[in-house]
Amino acid sequence: MEKQRLQKILAAMGLGSRRKIENWIVEGRVRVNGQVATLGDQAAPGDRIEVGDKRVQVPEVRAVRRVLVYHKPEGQITANHDPEGRPTVAEHLPPIREGRWITIGRLDFNTSGLLLVTNDGELANRLMHPSYGIERTYAVRVFGGLTDEQQKRLIEGVELEDGPASFQRLVDAGGQGQNHWYHVTLHEGRNREVRRMIEAVNGAVSRLIRISYAGVPLPPRLRPGKIQELEPSVEGALAQLVGLKPETRHKTLGRDDARRAHKPFKAGTAGRDTKRPAGNRKGRDEPQVHSLKRETTVKPARSRRKSGATTSRRRGPRS
Repeated sequence: MEKQRLQKILAAMGLGSRRKIENWIVEGRVRVNGQVATLGDQAAPGDRIEVGDKRVQVPEVRAVRRVLVYHKPEGQITANHDPEGRPTVAEHLPPIREGRWITIGRLDFNTSGLLLVTNDGELANRLMHPSYGIERTYAVRVFGGLTDEQQKRLIEGVELEDGPASFQRLVDAGGQGQNHWYHVTLHEGRNREVRRMIEAVNGAVSRLIRISYAGVPLPPRLRPGKIQELEPSVEGALAQLVGLKPETRHKTLGRDDARRAHKPFKAGTAGRDTKRPAGNRKGRDEPQVHSLKRETTVKPARSRRKSGATTSRRRGPRS
């Protein structure tokens, strides 16, 4: 890897956004080979970078960008470790040789659904930064449902402790009994924002699932606790969405990943197989999003006749 600016190298390693790292450099918190760095300084493979008390070695080759889709179940925290000993997302991610895994956004302990994970810190920072207006869509189940007045307030905006908040879209997704589902979309990811917004209009959230992030849907066949490698074309579109170039080097998808298809997630069907009605087996009424082609193998019919054997017909009873 050739020489690059410090902020670009450290951002790609997931240490922070470029702007944040530039502030560290201005504050004198970054050193290169023992010397205090200044804005515009570059580093090359073999150089030793220190950020505060943390030492970083510049890699010889830039890691291949990878993006995973993880179906986070309830009861896990989005962190590398937890002082309280609770299960973490990091414990369920696969080993990685190049760089480290970085979660794109967080999901609360009691929230399940789509969690994007990458080894590209710059991609992660841009997808989380408010300036890019990345959409997050959730399926939220509200006990007793929401009145028209409550829905109107959530669209127009409610006041929270950390400022005003509103949903860009709020769609009725049906339900049974006292529980009612809604699909809500917003362009930011503040802590427990969806729950706090519903509570601000005197609603009670009984379940919350993230079903889409930056246009990438939660695959319905991906069970809670399981991981799927994002298809290269979708990973490229995700990078271009935030002004980055698509990865030109790709990890070969495994057979299981290649067989899966990205389809919109339906609330209430996660974690179990659902039979499609006979008249809709091809899914014509369901929009296909970033679908992967299925691998099909046509097996020739087996002949009962042994190779080289001749046939004989009986012309009558044996004598």
